[in-house]
Amino acid sequence: MSDNSFADCENCSHYILDTEAEDYYCNAPLDEDDVARLMSTRSYKCPYFDFYDEYKIVRKQN
Repeated sequence: MSDNSFADCENCSHYILDTEAEDYYCNAPLDEDDVARLMSTRSYKCPYFDFYDEYKIVRKQN
């Protein structure tokens, strides 16, 4: 999804696995207003969305 909506969290670099709890969480610096917007509408675009691309560094080296 290219609109950076709430459904895109799985593709964000801020979406991190907590190995102790075996659960994912958002590591972005969201305030209460951002969280409320994320939960209230599916069309809200997260201002901290950063597409996770594990090959990004490799492309820069080439």
